[in-house]
Amino acid sequence: SAEYMRFNRLQDLGLTEEQIKDNLLFASDKIGDTMKVAMRRADAQEWFITPPPDLSVVARSRGVDWLYTYLRKFYRDDNSATGWNNLAFDRVNMPHVLYELQGEQRLKIEKREVHGAEHTSHTVELVTPGKLKPLEYDMMVADLVNYLAYMGEPAKIWRIRIGIITLFFLAILFVVAYALKREFWKDIH
Repeated sequence: SAEYMRFNRLQDLGLTEEQIKDNLLFASDKIGDTMKVAMRRADAQEWFITPPPDLSVVARSRGVDWLYTYLRKFYRDDNSATGWNNLAFDRVNMPHVLYELQGEQRLKIEKREVHGAEHTSHTVELVTPGKLKPLEYDMMVADLVNYLAYMGEPAKIWRIRIGIITLFFLAILFVVAYALKREFWKDIH
């Protein structure tokens, strides 16, 4: 979902107002409106047991690294309601909507003994290739996660810029204040 993102914030990414109107807006949308998804929340509840999460909010709460791993670690699970499961989020009800691009993966469980203790590792292996090669899929997911992180907090870039400018201002102010203090106290020391 992109319900917290406004169409006009896409201008920050280099799109013009005309490009947004021609390609992304429909009859009733205005450039200042928030983006709406086609799937209603009630339908999602019925189809998936729980509505799919807003991944832009997940990018803020769990971080982009977790989200990147999550989108790459889906595997086929016949015991799941959707037929999919995930290594990063066990028993997830979300289907793997990008499986045609990634292909089908299966869970691979390896047990080995290290220093007398048995360790189990869970990984996924590609069984049926998708439309994209693994590296291409990883790069596409990285781009998608970066966009979701931007949608979750579009003002972050501006906030960081203001923070850096503020720190430079405070550093200059410190130098001036220290010089002024030395000037005032020079006769006492």
